[in-house]
Amino acid sequence: MNQTYVADLSEKVGEEVTLKGWLYNSRSSGKLVFLQLRDGTGIVQCVVFKGNVSENVFEQAAAAGQESSIIVHGKVKEDARSPIGVEIDVTDVEVVQNASDYPITPKEHGTEFLMDNRHLWIRSRKQHAVLRIRHTVIKATRDFFDDNGFILADTPIFTPAACEGTTTLFEVDYFDDNKAYLTQSGQLYNEATAAAFGKSYAFGPTFRAEKSKTRRHLTEFWMVEPEMAYAHLDDVMDLGENLILSIVSRVLDERKEELETLERDVSVLEAIASPFPRIHYDKAVEMLKEGHQKGELENEFEWGGDFGAPDETYLSQQFGKPVFVHHFPAAIKAFYFERDPDRPELALGVDLLAPEGYGEIIGGGERATDLDYLEKQIEEHGLPKESFEWYLDLRRYGSVPHAGFGMGIERCTAWMAGIEHIRETIPFPRMLYRLRP
Repeated sequence: MNQTYVADLSEKVGEEVTLKGWLYNSRSSGKLVFLQLRDGTGIVQCVVFKGNVSENVFEQAAAAGQESSIIVHGKVKEDARSPIGVEIDVTDVEVVQNASDYPITPKEHGTEFLMDNRHLWIRSRKQHAVLRIRHTVIKATRDFFDDNGFILADTPIFTPAACEGTTTLFEVDYFDDNKAYLTQSGQLYNEATAAAFGKSYAFGPTFRAEKSKTRRHLTEFWMVEPEMAYAHLDDVMDLGENLILSIVSRVLDERKEELETLERDVSVLEAIASPFPRIHYDKAVEMLKEGHQKGELENEFEWGGDFGAPDETYLSQQFGKPVFVHHFPAAIKAFYFERDPDRPELALGVDLLAPEGYGEIIGGGERATDLDYLEKQIEEHGLPKESFEWYLDLRRYGSVPHAGFGMGIERCTAWMAGIEHIRETIPFPRMLYRLRP
C-alpha cells in the first residue's frame, strides 16, 4: 500500500510521499490553501499552492469540508514552526468523500452534545490524546505481567452468581429460563487459574449496576486482575507498586506529545517514586478525624466505614504520591477476604489511592483459604452455595495462601492524563443514563 504515516514524516524530508486521512481543519489565503490532515498517527499541515496543482484540484482542496476523507501527494519539507517539524508541499489532492456540516465545530459544545456525538468526538485532538494514553496504559500493564511470569487467562463475562455483592449485578436471560449475570470481577476464576499456573491475570470488561453518577464511575469498565499463589498481603502491595511505577514510566516516556496536548502537569507524575506509603486503616481513620477537627473535612469519619471520595482525596493529599491503606474492617469487604488472625474484625485487604483526587485505582488483598470459614461466609452473605461449589473445590484440593488485586484501566488513565471524568478514558462510555452511541 502506497502510504506514508504522519508519525514517520520526520524521516522523509525531501521525499515525495502519499498521505491518506481526513481533513482536521483548513483555511485559505488567496493562492494558498492550508489543509491539516490527520491519519490517526498525527496531524500535519499540507500547503496547496495554486501554481503547483491544476485549477480543479485547487478548487476541490479549497471546498473540502471538515472531516472530508482525502489523499494528499507531495514533498516533505522541514518547517521549524510546525509542531512535528515538517509540512507538505502538495502536488495533488484527491477528495475521497467531501463531508459537509460536520456537527462538532471549533465553537464550545455542551458535554451532553459531545457525548451524543462520541463516535465523532473521539476524532478531536484532546480525546485522541486521552485514548492514546489509554493504549499505553494497557500495553504497559500487559507487558509488566507478561515480563514477570504471569499467564493471561481470561475469565467469563457470563457468571452464575455475584462476586462483589448482589446489589450491583446486571441480570440477563440465559438458556432454558436460567439466569446469568454480567461479571463484576474475574477474581474468583483467577484463583482457579493461579492454582493451575502459580501466577495468572485476567484482563477484560467488568460490569457494575451501581446507580452512581460521579466522575469516577462507569457501569462498564475494563479491569486487569492478577492473582498469585503462595502470596500474602505484602506481596499484593509490592506487585501493585511496581505495576504503577512501570505504567507511569511508560506514559512519561512514550506520550510526551499527548500529555502536552492535554496540558498535563507532568511534574506530578515525574515525582512518583518508590516506596509508596503503607498505612493501616486505623491510622487512616485517625488522619481523617484530625482533618475534620482542623476543618479540612466537612464530615467526621467513623471507624468501620468505607472511604468516600473526599476521604480518599484527603488521605492522598497528605503524601503527594500513591498511598496504600490496608487492614480494612471485614464487614465492608467481600466474603472471600482472609481475616487478620490477631484482629478477626479486620480483613487482609488493601486499596491504593492515587494522588490529585483520583481515588482508589487498585483494590485487593489476601484470600481466605479455610473451607469451613468460606462455607459460613457464603451462608451469612445469603449466596447460593451450589453456584460456589467449584470455588470451594479450590480449598478442598491444594489450598494455599494466595492474593491478588484489580486495577481499573479507566481510573488509571484519567489519572495519567490529568482529566476530571473517566467517561473520556474509554471510547464509548456506559453510564447510568448513557447507553448510546
